[in-house]
Amino acid sequence: PVPFDGIRQAIESSFEAPLDRLFASVDPVPVGAASIAQVHKGVTLDGRTVAIKVLRPGVRERLARDIDTYEWAAAHLEALGGEAGRLRPRLTIANFKRWTNRELDLRREAASASELADAMRGFAGYSVPAIDWDRTNGRVLTVEWIDGIKIADIDALRAAGHDMPDLARRLVLAFLTQAISGGFFHADMHQGNLFVRADGGIVAIDFGIMGRIDKRARQWL
Repeated sequence: PVPFDGIRQAIESSFEAPLDRLFASVDPVPVGAASIAQVHKGVTLDGRTVAIKVLRPGVRERLARDIDTYEWAAAHLEALGGEAGRLRPRLTIANFKRWTNRELDLRREAASASELADAMRGFAGYSVPAIDWDRTNGRVLTVEWIDGIKIADIDALRAAGHDMPDLARRLVLAFLTQAISGGFFHADMHQGNLFVRADGGIVAIDFGIMGRIDKRARQWL
């Protein structure tokens, strides 16, 4: 994890405001840290508990330098021809660059979460955390805090009395509803991004990678 002083500075510089004008409190110990961002638990000025996702300071600049290196290497590799050319390394890096740049703008993730929440509003037992738009920008994403059990923790789910076959059924139907009915789906729905609330509801988090399927493909599927 990045030391909290760096996270504080990243939040304050992105909003051009001191932290205490945005949040009543922020836990300096992160609840999660990954390659692009880390998450802290906080409380808003009006008393709501939230999760605050913050891009690592300097990550955009470091990734831009790395991608420049990848593009240079891919161009030289492709120029060799033969098997290297057939694999189209420049196209691979271009695709990686496009998706990485999307993940580095947290407004896109917020918009994806809102779109998915609207699409799944009528599906009982599956939900998406609400976005706090007043405390969200390209480098900071603030969402409703989720209390629940990670869906990977089978023993804890059983101990809490959850209906496992029903959870599995709802999870599969939720994905099919997104992909086949709506054509817009959570494309990173691994077990670390799914929680089960005390009432049995499934909650998805982390909407940095989403997928779309056009109408023709959905009809075929």
